Parts: sequence; C-alpha cells; structure tokens
Amino acid sequence: MALAALGWLALLVAAPVLPVPAAGVLYLSGSFICHQLPDRSFHLAGVQLPVCARCIGIYAGLFACLCVQACGLPWTRPGSLERLRMVVTAGMIPTALSVGLEWAGLWHPSNAIRAVAGAVLGAALCVVVEAAAKLHYEPCVPRRRIAPRPPATPI
Repeated sequence: MALAALGWLALLVAAPVLPVPAAGVLYLSGSFICHQLPDRSFHLAGVQLPVCARCIGIYAGLFACLCVQACGLPWTRPGSLERLRMVVTAGMIPTALSVGLEWAGLWHPSNAIRAVAGAVLGAALCVVVEAAAKLHYEPCVPRRRIAPRPPATPI
C-alpha cells in the first residue's frame, strides 16, 4: 500500500516534467479531485502541479503514515471505532482551521502551511485505510451447521 501511495505522490510531483500524454492524464485526474487553483498550488520548473498544496500534503501524510505502519509500530494500529473517530477528528482540525480562517478572510496561509495541515489529515486518514484493509466479516456471518449427507444407496 505504501508503494502505491509513493507512486501516486511521485507521479503528481513529476507531472510537470513528464511527456505530454502522461502529464495530461495526471492533470485530468487531478481536476476530478482538486480545484487546481494556481495560487494555491506548488510549481515545479514554473509549471503548476496537478493538485493543490493541501492535496499534496494529504498524499504525503498518507504515504508517511503508511511507511510508519509498515514498520509495525503499535500506535499506528486503528483499534476501536471510537479511536478511529478520535484520530480522524484530531487530524481534521488543522485543515478545518486553515480553511475556515481562509474563508472568513482572517488568514491567508502559505502553500507550505496548507501542505502541512493536509499532511496531518493524510496521516489521520491512513489509520482509516489501515482499518478498512483489515475488515473481515466472518465473525458477523452466522454459521449454519451442515448435516452430513446420508450414504448413497446402491441402485
């Protein structure tokens, strides 16, 4: 999973220098998930990345947390549903604050601040990804005993 996140992040960052067909697919994909405002996006070699700084931060945070989880540290495990809610809520706070203050016209954070706030959210969402990857429903399905078949009668 961490390799997939790294691949996506690398493609987004490399998009400005990729050949036009590949870059076009990435910019089109980015348009479905991001507003792509130039003043809220990082630029590489003078070319805007396919997603905004906050989205880059979310993907970077997700990747970083997946790497930590791959190391097997116990504090990255999802645990209970209540813990999942708590982690995601805490992870949303920096992004919600920066967006709220921005919309209110009280603060105009830099792209670096947007990316850091997004990274915190991405790391929190990683815990949800981990929980979803480990979902299994066997204990939820009632098991019905199957009666043994009677021996076949000869004809």
